[in-house]
Order: sequence, then C-alpha cells, then structure tokens
Amino acid sequence: MNEENSKRLHCEITGTVQGVGFRPFCHGLAQRFNLSGWILNHGSGVSLEIQGNTIDQFLQALKAELPPLARIEQMEQQTVPTQINERSFIIRKSRQSAITAAIPPDSSVCSECLKELFDPASRFSRYPFLNCTRCGPRYTITHSLPYDRNNTAMSTFELCPECEAEYNDPTNRRFHAQPTACPACGPQLSMPVDEIVQRLRQGQILAVKGLGGFHLLCDACNHEAVETLRKRKNREAKPFAVIAANLSSLKQFVIIDDDDDATQALLESPQRPIVLAPKKTNSGLSSLVAPELNCLGVVLPYTPLHYLIFNSAMGNPSGTDWLQKSGDFALVMTSANPGGEPLVIDNLEAKQRLRSIADVIVDHNRIIVTRCDDSVMKITNKIPRFIRRARSYVPQAIKLPYEIPSTLAVGGHLKNTVCVTRGDEAYLSQHIGDLKNRATFNFFEETIQHLLDTLGVKPEIVAHDSHPDFFSSRFAQRFGSPTLAVQHHHAHLAAVAAEHHITQPSIGLALDGFGMGENNQSWGGELMLIDNEHYQRIGHLTPLKQPGADRAAREPWRMAAAVYERLGRSQEITVRFKQTGVKQLQQMLDKGFNCPETSSAGRLFDAAAGLLNVQSISDYEGQAAMKLESLVTQTEIMENGWQIRNGQLDLLPVLERLINCDPVRGANLFHGTLIAALSDWLKQASIQHNISTLLLAGGCFHNQVLSSALLQDLTRQGLTVRLSEQAPSNDGGLSLGQAWVAGMSLKRKWTKGSA
Repeated sequence: MNEENSKRLHCEITGTVQGVGFRPFCHGLAQRFNLSGWILNHGSGVSLEIQGNTIDQFLQALKAELPPLARIEQMEQQTVPTQINERSFIIRKSRQSAITAAIPPDSSVCSECLKELFDPASRFSRYPFLNCTRCGPRYTITHSLPYDRNNTAMSTFELCPECEAEYNDPTNRRFHAQPTACPACGPQLSMPVDEIVQRLRQGQILAVKGLGGFHLLCDACNHEAVETLRKRKNREAKPFAVIAANLSSLKQFVIIDDDDDATQALLESPQRPIVLAPKKTNSGLSSLVAPELNCLGVVLPYTPLHYLIFNSAMGNPSGTDWLQKSGDFALVMTSANPGGEPLVIDNLEAKQRLRSIADVIVDHNRIIVTRCDDSVMKITNKIPRFIRRARSYVPQAIKLPYEIPSTLAVGGHLKNTVCVTRGDEAYLSQHIGDLKNRATFNFFEETIQHLLDTLGVKPEIVAHDSHPDFFSSRFAQRFGSPTLAVQHHHAHLAAVAAEHHITQPSIGLALDGFGMGENNQSWGGELMLIDNEHYQRIGHLTPLKQPGADRAAREPWRMAAAVYERLGRSQEITVRFKQTGVKQLQQMLDKGFNCPETSSAGRLFDAAAGLLNVQSISDYEGQAAMKLESLVTQTEIMENGWQIRNGQLDLLPVLERLINCDPVRGANLFHGTLIAALSDWLKQASIQHNISTLLLAGGCFHNQVLSSALLQDLTRQGLTVRLSEQAPSNDGGLSLGQAWVAGMSLKRKWTKGSA
C-alpha cells in the first residue's frame, strides 16, 4: 500500500446488506484493491471503513458487482483520519444498536450449491439443507436482527470443524453464511428422498416441510391421487399449482413461447414464484389440477430438496447435465392448510392437523420461525405482477415517494396482509389469508408483532378499512395508537399511487367484489379523483340488486336473476332458473326485500357468468369470473352495449344480449364490450377533469384479458396508466394503500401544526 496518497473513508450503508454475502464481498474487494479497514453489521445495516489509494476503484466495483441478493439503498460517506500501520481488512463482530435494517428474503438454491449437491465428491453431496451467502432461507428462520446465526433457527446447530472453518474463511462462499450446515452438523430430513419419490409414484399424498411451511405433494398426472387430495382437503375446484424439474419439463404442460422472455425470466429468477401460464390440453396432467380454467400456476424447484426429488425421479444421475433434460414427472404442490387455516409450520402441528389429509408427513428438525406461502405472479404486457406476495419477496421494502410517520396498516378481511412503514419505506407482510377463524387471527397478530419487532417500529398511527366489523378494524381500534379508517377503494388506488410515486391528482378506477362505501353502501366499480390522502367519487357502475345480500357473491345465478328484474322481466325468473328457492328470490326482488344494491364489478362478472350458465354456484371466490375469462377466444364489442349517464356506467344492454348467447360468444362479447366501455368512461373523465394519469386497481384487474387490453387502449390514447407491480391488485395490496393514506394524513397535520 502506498501510504503517501492514502486516505480513509467511513461509510454507513443501508439496504439489503445483511445475510446476502455483503461483508465477504467487501472483504474480497478490499484484498483485490490492496485496501485496509473493517466492516461490521449493526441494527441499521453495515458500517465500513476503507483505507488506501484505490478507494475510488473499490467504490465503483462495489456498486457494479454486488452479490445477487444484495441491494444498496443509501450509502453515506465521510473522510476520516488514516490509521497508522493498519495492514489488513477485517470483519468485526456485529454491534448491537437500534434496529433500522431489514431481514433479507429467502432465495432459491444457487448454481454453485447445485453443483455441490450433485457432486459425489462434495461433502454437501445430496444434502437437502446446503446453502451459502447467495441462497437459502433468511426471513423464515430469523428471530431478530442483526442477522447473525445466534438470532436464527440455526442457533441450535453447532458448526462442525469443517463448516466452522468455511464460516470463518473470508475467501469462502460460506463466509458468515448464517444458515450454513452439512450432514455432520446440520438439520436432517425424516425420510430418504428415494422413498419420498417412491411413495409419490404410488399415488400417495405427502406433507413435506419446506422453507416457509409444509406443502402437500402428489403426482399431478395421477388423476386418482389429485381427486383424493381434493376430497381430503375439501377443495372441490380451486386450482392447484404444479412443480416440475425445469423449464423444458414445464413446457409439456403450459405454453411458454421461446420469445416469452418475461415469463421465463420470472420462473427462473432467484425468487421462484408460482407463475400463471396458458394451460395445454391433453398434456397428461389430471383434469382436476385446474378444472375448467385456461391457465395453470407453475413453479420451478427452489430448495435443494425439490431438486433431489426430481433427480431421484430421473434415476439419481450425478452432475448437473440432467437439469437440462425434460422429464414427465410433475407434482401438485399446494399449501398444507386445512379448512382455510394458516400454513402449517410446526412438526407436531403437522401431525395433528394434516394426518387426515396426508398419507405420510416428511419433516425436518430446523424450526420455521415465520410461515410464508409461495408468491404467485402473472405477466401482463411483459410486466410481472403479483397475485400473492410472499416467499422470496417479503420483507423487501417498497420505496415510498417520501418519508411519512411510522404507520401500521392492518389491511382488510380477505387476502389480508399488513404493512409497516419506516421512513420512506413500506414493508408489506406475507400473505396472511382470510380473517375467518381463530388460527388466522393469531397468525395476523403474530405477523404484526414480528414486523414491528424486527423493524424496530412503534406506530404513530394505525390505518384500517372503513368497515367497522372486520376483525382487522377491531384490532386497530384496540391497538393503543391513534387510528384512521380508510375507504376500501381509496386504499386500492392509493397503493398504486404510492408504489409509482404519484403524488399529483390522478383518476382512479377500482374494480373488485366488495368494499364498504359511504353511507354503508356496497361499492366495487368506482371512478375516483385521488389526491394522496383525499378522494372524491366521481362515478360508479350502475347498481344491481344483490338478492340475498352476501349470499349472491357465492351464487352467481342470483345476480343473473337481478338482471332479469332490472330489465322488467322478473316474471321469467322462475322459468329461466331452476335452483331451490327461486320463487322466493323472485318475490324478494319484486319487493326489494334483502336485496341491497351494489356497484360491484365482481358481481357484474357473476351476473354475466350466471346468464351464460358458466357457473351457478361458486366453490371459491372469483371462480365464476375466472371460468368466464377462460372461455374468451377473441373479444367482440357490442355496438351501443353500454351507456354513460351522470358519471354512471351502465352495461345493461350487453347483459341483456347475453341471455340468448352461447357461453363462448357471450364471454367474448362481455369482455370486449366491458373493455370498450371502461375505456370510454375513463377517457371522458380524463377530458372532463383535465387529468391524464390513470390508476387501475382491485381484484378484477387480475383478469388478463381485461387488464391487458385496457392498458393497451388507454396508452394508445396518450394517457399514463399505472397498475400495481410491487403489491397485488387485489385486497393483498390494501394495507400498502392504507399506510400511505394514513401516513400522509398525519404528515399533513404535523405540517399544519408547525406552520
């Protein structure tokens, strides 16, 4: 080192810089550029000091060559006095301090670990729990920060001499890899992999412990096995996901074009989400995997155990060449959670709750600290979008336009997530689920406490849905901090504004199944002016009666009957529909008894499905709309199929046309006309209010036909259109919007108070 031109720099670095190999990476760079100094973890991130005359080169390489899972959010630099006679760069022991860092997400096994997994000469050969600083469990095994081994589920596994040597060797890939272990010192699987595969081939259902919880596995091509799984899990029709060895294997079951770079990149990304793709017919999969739907959720292996299972199915070849070969062994992989309860994570809990579903339970002795479902995504116009945001993305922060007071937002009733903000970052929790039972209530409360503790946040305000009877709303009221009720559809649209940093007035369209509006009305097809914490309802879908209230959301034929009533044809209801109670329903509609009106787009889809005999009774939320979308071959627009009056969009003309349509023609006509009508409605609102930025939100925008065509049409008109990308469009994104509205509201109060 040339000490004549030497200088010393102190850096404070925040972001995803713990548990991702950042410290050994910096150690390697310091050696490469002949620099001395030190680095350490603390509650906020890492502190780094470097000394020498090649610091500029070090900083350039630091930004350009980051480890795959690392991300620098901010780096503050300060020149400090040089240290005489310092000759080396060391990694210091972590320092306890106030926590402002975040736990990194879990990541799929990396290519280097895969090579070792199938190398007979490696001491990690066929070990289901190998990992390094570039891959493996993080969030799901971490109790608290700083991210050190003693704060993780690995604290009970004492490193053997060989693992300890690697852990302390700055030149090794496992240097300070907190979950590292080997067959001699690490977790153990309760069943040999070859026996797992043998049982699956025999048609058995296995509950297998994974990263964030147990999964139920069975042979996806074995119709009897899939049928048995459905019966035991009491899941009549809701689609299952399928896992296969590699991309070429998946292509036997779904359509993934060679030029579809977005889908392929997402499937093969370190995050490994479940991705929706068009389903092939006559592929060999059981028809019960995703019945009567045109899309299938598929995922590639992301743990060493997954790879070992598919390797065993191919005859246990050594090396990694087999990873490029297509195989016909595919598995249903679905969350192990009976009766809509949370994902099972504990070994004893699995034996108690899964024994009536699984033929055998395969567990291991590494504790899962935080349960975390698989993430689910789809590609819309070449952009990945979340349906469910969980494993490998949580707790990655979503950057806000600017700093807001610390906020806790508790989401809604269905597809619940919670959100905690710290500074200008929002931490959206993993998918929690529908708040319908005590087990999920407990998971909801555990998740909130875990996020607050690991982020070191004490909320200054708690945001909740404006529906007072939701469990989440009642929880917020007793939390002990000031609260703010946020209207459901305002929250949907605010989530889009927050992640896209839209702070100027915009026009928002929220389409979903239900959200409580003003005066306790049932909303779900809303046109709004959005300005951060403020909203104004400027339009809505023309309401339909909802006979039987909430029951109509589960029975689409009821919404179809409501269309007949609105057309003045209620006398035809008992002729057209043969369901039990149809006569009473007709009387309810005629008298207006127990028939609250709703502007819901979700119920509009139900009405169309009921009119076309696509689905009379739904087995799961959104089934009717999903089956209707699956029938679309080529959208068709009905001329004069809609009317816009006083801001209301009325689709009664096209609904009447559906009465005499076959299902495919009707699905094409309904989707095409709806897209044209919404486009017309939004363009008129844009002109009227002189606003060209449009926000689209709500669960209906998971409809690929609708979202893709509407985006294209509005963009062609020169409008700026934004959909959620970092949070789900459905209720899984509500908490992000609630947090932004509440945080901004409190920030404004503070600003006014200090003025």
